[in-house]
Amino acid sequence: MTGSEPLLDYLGRYFSIVLFIGIALAFGVVTLLISYLVQPKYPEAEKLSPYECGSEPFSDARMPFPVRYYIFAMLFVIFDIEVIFLYPWAVVFDKIGLVGLVEMLVFIGLFLMAYVYAWKKGALEWD
Repeated sequence: MTGSEPLLDYLGRYFSIVLFIGIALAFGVVTLLISYLVQPKYPEAEKLSPYECGSEPFSDARMPFPVRYYIFAMLFVIFDIEVIFLYPWAVVFDKIGLVGLVEMLVFIGLFLMAYVYAWKKGALEWD
């Protein structure tokens, strides 16, 4: 803001941004209000009962998951993230030359060693 520019002209530059934020907030509030007002309100025992995928629950909801599930999920995420590193390498392969190829071969070797280790330990078996 320069000394010759009036304050209203300076703030007028941001009017469209403030207007956009106001419209977005108003849209969210109005949508929630309308859905609350027009929804049917018929509380029945069947609607208020808990469910699991359309079937009746047969045990307590706070039953712990087996640790094997978490190990399997973590291995999936780790291997998935490692595979994502192959894409940027392939994009710049012509620029990084032989050094980049050797580094990626080391990376893939470590990746395969970790995969074989997890396989031999039985972490990829789903019982």
